[in-house]
Amino acid sequence: MKAAILFATLTGLAVIGGAWPQSGKEIKKVPVTPSRADSGVAMFKQYCASCHGVDAKGNGPAAEALKMAPADLTLLKEKNGGKFPSNKISRVISGADEIRAHGSREMPLWGPIFQSLDANNQPVTKLRIANVTKYIESIQQ
Repeated sequence: MKAAILFATLTGLAVIGGAWPQSGKEIKKVPVTPSRADSGVAMFKQYCASCHGVDAKGNGPAAEALKMAPADLTLLKEKNGGKFPSNKISRVISGADEIRAHGSREMPLWGPIFQSLDANNQPVTKLRIANVTKYIESIQQ
């Protein structure tokens, strides 16, 4: 799974699987590096910001290489009638739910990736997903 992850040469994670860069930016394969499981902020910056941006508005340095623009994650609560869709976001991060706009699933399946970081330690994998979800909830407009 690690070898299937594609990273933008600028800062980090860009796309996975069959996604091809649209802008001609160079994309290369690199292994996922461990991060602190207890920090949603640190994990977001390491695993999500290259596509979604440090501000989570979908403007990361790898965004233009994707087929579709990454979501503005600060508007999830607003787009869900004022309630943050915590369960849905956790399921998308883990890979349990697909997002139609992702087409060929450009967003990585973080559940298996997190499992590989924690030697298949299910509680730590769940902690990672919960902490990233809580961080995304904390940045809602």
